[in-house]
Amino acid sequence: MSTRPAIRSLRLRLLAGSLVWILAAVAITGFLLADLFGQHVRDRVDAELHGHLDQLTALFEVAPNGNAALRMPLSDPRLSRPYAGLYWQVDGGPGHTLGLLRSRSLWDTALAVPPDTLADGEVHVHEVDGPDTSRLRMMERIVRPAEQPDTAYRLIVALDTRQIDAPVEQFATLLGVALGILALGLILAAAVQVSVGLAPLGRLRTALGAVRAGHSRRLEGAYPQEVQPLVDELNTLLAHDEAMVERARTQAGNLAHAVKTPLAILANAATGEDSALARLVDEQVADARRQVDYHLARARAAAAGQQPGLKTPLRPVVDALLRVMQRLHAARALDMACADLSDTLACRGDAQDLQEMLGNLLDNACKWARRQVRVSATTHDGQLTVVVDDDGPGLTEAQRTAVLARGVRADEHTPGSGLGLAIALDLAQAYGGDLRLAASPLGGLRASLQLPAA
Repeated sequence: MSTRPAIRSLRLRLLAGSLVWILAAVAITGFLLADLFGQHVRDRVDAELHGHLDQLTALFEVAPNGNAALRMPLSDPRLSRPYAGLYWQVDGGPGHTLGLLRSRSLWDTALAVPPDTLADGEVHVHEVDGPDTSRLRMMERIVRPAEQPDTAYRLIVALDTRQIDAPVEQFATLLGVALGILALGLILAAAVQVSVGLAPLGRLRTALGAVRAGHSRRLEGAYPQEVQPLVDELNTLLAHDEAMVERARTQAGNLAHAVKTPLAILANAATGEDSALARLVDEQVADARRQVDYHLARARAAAAGQQPGLKTPLRPVVDALLRVMQRLHAARALDMACADLSDTLACRGDAQDLQEMLGNLLDNACKWARRQVRVSATTHDGQLTVVVDDDGPGLTEAQRTAVLARGVRADEHTPGSGLGLAIALDLAQAYGGDLRLAASPLGGLRASLQLPAA
């Protein structure tokens, strides 16, 4: 069974609901007003016809010789113009003559009215066909003059219904235009109202984006009382997460310190001994230290990756690391250079983790470089990419894959633990980034570190 897709936009829901109700209300109002106006026009026409019928009754008389006539013409000038739309007629008499008397507006025709049984003086209204293919609204009455009380006369007045329909249609047209303008105004007002009403949610989304991008640690600004509780709860949640991350980092540091202290004692105890046991203790202590450093960095990155609001500018970190590398590798007189990094370049992460990742990449490049090390950075689609190039011997494709594994070293004769690139990769992946190795234009290795940009 197929189901219609739900409208997921709150704005569209509100606008659609407002549009339906506005159009329904305007349509119903227009129908009722047009009907009321039509009824009003018909009532006015009936009142006018009744007046003409009363006047016709008052002026109608029968002479002593039995001839029916009007003492004087009716007052409305339309009755004197042929086919003017207003007519009167008298039927009946001794011979029940049709059109015994009639207005000049009927010219040479007579109204063909259906037979009707009316009580004396009773007024009846109905519609009949008129001259010139018109339709007439007719009002009639039966009278019996005092001169001939046994003879009934049928007095009729009629009006062309086009004189009723024309003002009703004109009113309906004007009413439609007016209600259409009103509907457009109401729809525009509803759209403005919805936009104004949902504006705080837009500001809330902007504030959340600022927190996520690292520009703010909390949702700032004043919100309506319907939205403020949500903002307070989110700020409370952010503070709780920040406190949890800080406690996790403190506990990880305490654990590392607690483990490193016995390791240092064991290493000192093995120092100076030349036995197989001393060498074994020294190797295992060194391996334990590497594992502690590795997992401590990974845990710290995992905690920081879940914390919103982090932002670390790139340029100060790179400049500080280059100065450190210049001192560490001063004996090799390497040419280390950095591209002109914009001050706006920043990653969404912890400064210590960024130093750990770039420090490992730069240290690896300096160990293998012959003379040059270059650093550059770009941003694209929300990703910050930091590139470290060297002019060393480089690595084959198989070696590039292997050195990213923990403890694997490209050359056992070069000092190191084999964890630098692996730690950098794990930290980058903990932040949702990546580390890729490729051939460098300088002839050595290119390490491209991708991190979420702030």
